[in-house]
Parts: sequence; structure tokens; C-alpha cells
Amino acid sequence: MQVTETLNEGLKREYKLVLTAQDLDHKVTQKLKEAQPEVELKGFRKGKVPLPLLKKQFGQKIMGEAMQESVDEAMKAHFEEKDVRPAAEPNVRMVNENWQEGDDVEIDLSYEALPDIPEVDLSQLKLERLVVKPDETAVDEALKNLAESAQAFEDREEGAAAEDGDQVVIDFVGRLDGEAFEGGSAEDYPLTLGAGSFIPGFEEQLVGVKAGEEPTVTVTFPEEYQAAHLAGKEVVFDCTVKAVKRPVPAQVDDELAQKYGAEDLEALKTQIRERLEQEYAGAARAILKRRVLDQLDEMVSFELPPSMVETEAKQIAHQIWHDENPDVEGHDHPDIEPTDEHRKLAERRVRLGLLLADLGQKAEVEVTDAEMTQAVMNQARQYPGHEREFFEFVQKNPQMSQQMRAPIFEDKVIDYVVELAEVTETEVSKDDLEKAIEEMDNEE
Repeated sequence: MQVTETLNEGLKREYKLVLTAQDLDHKVTQKLKEAQPEVELKGFRKGKVPLPLLKKQFGQKIMGEAMQESVDEAMKAHFEEKDVRPAAEPNVRMVNENWQEGDDVEIDLSYEALPDIPEVDLSQLKLERLVVKPDETAVDEALKNLAESAQAFEDREEGAAAEDGDQVVIDFVGRLDGEAFEGGSAEDYPLTLGAGSFIPGFEEQLVGVKAGEEPTVTVTFPEEYQAAHLAGKEVVFDCTVKAVKRPVPAQVDDELAQKYGAEDLEALKTQIRERLEQEYAGAARAILKRRVLDQLDEMVSFELPPSMVETEAKQIAHQIWHDENPDVEGHDHPDIEPTDEHRKLAERRVRLGLLLADLGQKAEVEVTDAEMTQAVMNQARQYPGHEREFFEFVQKNPQMSQQMRAPIFEDKVIDYVVELAEVTETEVSKDDLEKAIEEMDNEE
């Protein structure tokens, strides 16, 4: 195939490819000869069908395959010869759309090449790793939160009115148009006021009730309620209040520890310290990673593929728009044009993405099957009862698999960079760590 360069500007490349009619005919003939031993037609034994007849019978179908193979082979050879990789799928367009058998095939090939990434001396990076050790105050605070989560309820004094946060024990019967409906009744139901576990407006109407009272609660089911016959309908609940109870935090003792699977209080404290250490280490790593990326961004400069930057800028603008408009769940909204700020952030992300990919490739960083399996398992837990379906979805969806593999690869490259950098450890307080996280978030 003849290849002629028509554009070489920055990272943009354009070529004209010509597959002559003679070469195409030769390719078709070769493919037919390869298939000939297995072809069987009426009147001919298997493998004995004459080539001209094969060409007449199957030539048109083979022609398309031959064209595609020729273009693919030419592109592969081109990229190997030029030692370049396209930033995205190359654009391949057939010029002579009115092509007829016997004509040459003319193809326009265009793409943006990935840039050459400059070498980086990672030993020049100077990093600070923050270290936070859990103190007794943090452990006590965590214990207090656990005790509140494990709170019990005890009866209020006789005649006391229910307050927000109290538990009321009730019998209730729900009626739609005067008739009780299925699933709308219960006895001795413990309802925590303010928990939002019932239909909107139900709990609020029970604030102030007393044991022995029989209030009537009128609510309207949401329009999107799962039971279609109740959606958007007004219903009346006849209630009987059997008890009004106030919340009582659990005692911080061995009994509380056992509720959370620990042998005793000291064992629970040890678990809490270990959990806090993991939380602090995770936050400190996030800060360290940001500093790595900041310094790498300052150390390198190279031309970026315009299409990659524009695609990333559009994604950033789209995500920010949805963050600012949380009520819009779908994508039925006006086009969102990236700003200069979006493009600047996109340039940073593309530059660092290409640099980390290059560093990882040179260091032979790989994501193991075990690491991928663990990542899929972690995400599958978000879909209780459908874990197997999620696994199968990831296995059958290369794009989803790549989305899950990318952050693992990036973290492993960051670890590689940190190993070669000059790192000092600084012990700080929990407050200092939180302040550093807040400052990092504000930089975004």
C-alpha cells in the first residue's frame, strides 16, 4: 500500500493511503485460495471448486474483508515504522466513496500522536508524609459515637409528650378511601420520630402525642411510590399510641464492646485505635499523593493532544454542572461549554495521566488479577444480592474493567514514585491533618 504524508503539524498527522486495484485483487485471490480446500459447492467435490467460480460467488464479500485487512496492516506497519502511538482511535475515511471494482482504493488517515514524555529525575522530589497517632481524646470520642449509635429507649414519665428523637410504640391501620389496604397495618411498631423511615409527614404528626392517645395521621404518598395503587394518593392512618420512650445512650463498658464484636472494652479500644490509624494514614496518603502530582506537574512540560484535552475539559464541565444541579439525574440538559478554567484543569489531568502512564510502563508496573478481583469485590458490595451480576458485567465490559483498573495502576505508580523520592515524616495532630485536608480540597 502506498502511504503519503499530507500533514505533520505538532501532534497532528494526516496520511493518504492508496491500495491499488492490482494489490486488492491479489489479496482477494490469496484469501480465496486459503478458503478453497474447505469450500464445497453443488456439482463439485470439496476443495475442487475452480478459483474463477469462487471469485464470482464470494468475491464481493471477500473484497470488503480484504480492504479492511489491508488498511489495518498498513496502519500497524505505519505506527511501527514511525514509532508512534495514536492518542485516540485514528480517523479512517474512504475518499472515493463511488469506488467500483477495478479502481484503486483511496483512504485518508488522520490522528493525533501521543507526545514524547521527558525523563524525570524522581530523586529530586522532596515530600512530607504526615503521621498522626490516635490520642485518648479521639478514642473516647469514637466510643461516645458508638454508644449513641447503640442507644436504647426507656419509658418517659406518665403523661409525657413525645419529642423529636423519641420512640413511640404504636398500632396503626392505613385506609385508602375508607378501606384498609394491604401492608398498611401493624401492631406494637417501634417508630423513632425524626428518623425518616416512614412516609414524609407521618412522623412529624406524632410529635407531641402521649401514651394512650389515638391520633389520626393523614399523609399523601409520593408520586414515585413503588406501589402504583398508592402513588400520589392521600391515605389516613388510625393510630394507637402504646408507649412514649426517650433515647438513652448505651453505657461505655464491656457490654457495649461485646455488641460490636469485641471481647471487652479494652479490646474495643484497640480496634478503634487501629481503625483511626487507618483513617489517618488514608488521609495522609491523599495529601502525599496530591503533593507528588503537584511537583510532577511543575517538573514536566510537553505538548498535549488537543482532542484529549478537549474531551477531558468537557467531562469536567459536565461533572461540575451536575454537582451544581443535583436535581438533574439524566443528561437531558443544554450543551455545557467548557471554560478556560476547565481547560486548564484538563491540561493538568491529561499531562499527569500521560506522565504516570509513561512512568508506570518504564517501571513495568502491573495490576495483578488478585488486585482487580479485590477491587471488583469491594464495589460489588454496593449491590447486595447482585454481586454475581456485577462480576459478570465487569468481565464482559472492557471499558468498565479499564475504569476499575486505572486508579489501581495510578496508585501503584504513585507508590513507585514515592519510593524514589526524598520523603520526611512529620508527626502532627488530628486537627493539623484535618486542616491540611481542607486546604487541599480548597485548592481543587
